[in-house]
Amino acid sequence: MAHPATLTGPSHGAASGTAKQLVVLLHGLGADGSDLIALAPLLARTLPDAAFVAPDAPFPCDMAPYGRQWFSVQDRSPGPILEGVRRAETFLAPYVDAQLASLGLGGDRLIIAGFSQGTMMGLHHGLRRAAEPLCIIGCSGRLLAAELLAAERRNRAPVLLVHGDADEVVPPASLKLAADGLEAAGIPVEAHMLRGLGHGIDERCIALADAFLRKVVTG
Repeated sequence: MAHPATLTGPSHGAASGTAKQLVVLLHGLGADGSDLIALAPLLARTLPDAAFVAPDAPFPCDMAPYGRQWFSVQDRSPGPILEGVRRAETFLAPYVDAQLASLGLGGDRLIIAGFSQGTMMGLHHGLRRAAEPLCIIGCSGRLLAAELLAAERRNRAPVLLVHGDADEVVPPASLKLAADGLEAAGIPVEAHMLRGLGHGIDERCIALADAFLRKVVTG
């Protein structure tokens, strides 16, 4: 097994030339970091002082001959899924810490944005960090082990959730379940269901993310 600190992936420097925030983009099952780094120039319009990194998940996808995964979904029962998430976090946490340190930033300058399985990882890891991230953004994902969150969370970072009502991979009902679970644990959450959107990210998702980031980051 690779050392937890050795995740790699594409990056995008701060448009202003000086990073004051770090955005970690977490891809979905069967993709890799290159899948989401294309969002960096779009989000940089709102966050010109943000550096972006998009790590490749630590494991080869076990359901396709290509791509990466944070955890296996061949067994979708809660125990194995949670075990997989916690294993992946031993890779993700030191990677995020190292990226912040390389920019001379504290953990309170962190933004986590994920898609699908990346949303699940982002919510799990982001809310268990000692330093509260600026925010967490999740598209087309789920909140895993909601019953553990109130006891395990270490911060109350604000969360934006976006889901399509035509999602054929992660059920649209996951949005309300996640929002309810976050609220029950004392996490401020903004949730949006988008009409006609499948399992993906469109311009409406970007617009919602921009508005959310302007509110919680740039004030």
